[in-house]
Amino acid sequence: MADPSPLPHELLVRVEAFAPNPGDLAALPGAPAGSIPGWDGAGVVLQAAADGAGPQVGDRVLFLGLGARGWAQHRAVPHATTAAAPSDAAWEHLATLPIPATSALRALRKLGSVLGRRILIVGATSAVGRIAVQLAAHSGAHVVAVARDESQHAELRRLGAHETHKALTSVTSRVHGAIDMIGGQHLVNAYALLEPGATVIALGHSSGADEHFPYGAFIADPTTSARSITSFFLGSETGLADEMAYLAADKDLQIGDVDTRAWTELATWIVQGAPRPSRRVVFRVDHADSYG
Repeated sequence: MADPSPLPHELLVRVEAFAPNPGDLAALPGAPAGSIPGWDGAGVVLQAAADGAGPQVGDRVLFLGLGARGWAQHRAVPHATTAAAPSDAAWEHLATLPIPATSALRALRKLGSVLGRRILIVGATSAVGRIAVQLAAHSGAHVVAVARDESQHAELRRLGAHETHKALTSVTSRVHGAIDMIGGQHLVNAYALLEPGATVIALGHSSGADEHFPYGAFIADPTTSARSITSFFLGSETGLADEMAYLAADKDLQIGDVDTRAWTELATWIVQGAPRPSRRVVFRVDHADSYG
């Protein structure tokens, strides 16, 4: 593929690492032949944006772009979604942050102040859920983490969860807010756990199942009034560069174990079903035959 030609608001980045997201993989079957997938990653700025904004040549950066084209040696990415990264941060760490970490941070902020409040994280061992647990705990929340794999519960407690559950059915006290990565019946059950005025953020749909709310679920009384379900599209959010810079500089933020592979293994990994049993898979890009 030819190298990209950046628009005035875009930087040219030499991509060092990328971590495929579930959304990347879900979009593959409908991608036209010859297209370059990939939303986010990390690398070095080769060419600054012509409009003068954003990181400069030689800066280490992490980037996010829902226009894809991230699984490549070089990528043009808007400076509005590109953030300077610390010099001592590993490429593998930076590549895992853009979409998962900013999604977790934005979802938590939409719940308002969580200090001293019960916050439910459904799908807590996912990339987004793991970071949401940490950010909520750092913000003073009483974190209620739900994860099917009970062997991961000790790790979730180490990251800041106050309660861990295999299923929502064992959560007995109501919550001020919830972040749900699973969808289906999990979203229905999370909504039922909301206290008056509380919100659940629908942030994922990994269950692949429909949501069927029971009759009367949205009829309010004094104990259920003003509850809501909402969502957001990260590509429409503003200020993402500052938030990515903040997250990249947070030395306490833990992404968990990483399975680092050469990018030449990408196709084989996808054909195998993109297995990620317990670690985030990151691909390092080879520049041995790259020019420019």
